[in-house]
Amino acid sequence: MSQQDNDFSSSAGKWMIVLSWVAAIALMTLLFGNILGNKHNPNQNISTHLHSDGSKEVVLQSSRYGHYVASGKINSKPVVFLVDTGASFVSVPERVANEVGLTKGRPITATTANGNIIVYSTILDEISVGDIVLNNVRADINPHMPGEEILLGMSFLRNLSVTHEDGMLTIRQ
Repeated sequence: MSQQDNDFSSSAGKWMIVLSWVAAIALMTLLFGNILGNKHNPNQNISTHLHSDGSKEVVLQSSRYGHYVASGKINSKPVVFLVDTGASFVSVPERVANEVGLTKGRPITATTANGNIIVYSTILDEISVGDIVLNNVRADINPHMPGEEILLGMSFLRNLSVTHEDGMLTIRQ
């Protein structure tokens, strides 16, 4: 074997090792990204229990921070909810409202932990968590709200039975 062949083999071997490490790191990033995503929103695939009396029930598991985060839909478009029994209405960040096609209604002064803000009234034609679906639900579009999580407030929850026990939130229609 010539010196040139040895140099080529050595160089190719080094590149194979580098590529193997890059592939391993990429795989680990994907794996851990999914694990962390599931810890933030452990309710990405919600199943609905149908009872003999015709009622529907979903059970949400709390996130690692103790919040109830769940995937759902507004007007058939996928969204992420953060259950907030202290919120009077469903509150939608303005960016998400634009994405799901909500229309701003009249401005309203809302009292928050950070003081008074102006939000805009809207009606959700359809909102769902699992197979629990409600129509014509009052909501607010909040231009001051960062992120993409929608506060799932009492304008949705008041029409349902909600119980909390041992890190699980049961919503029954």
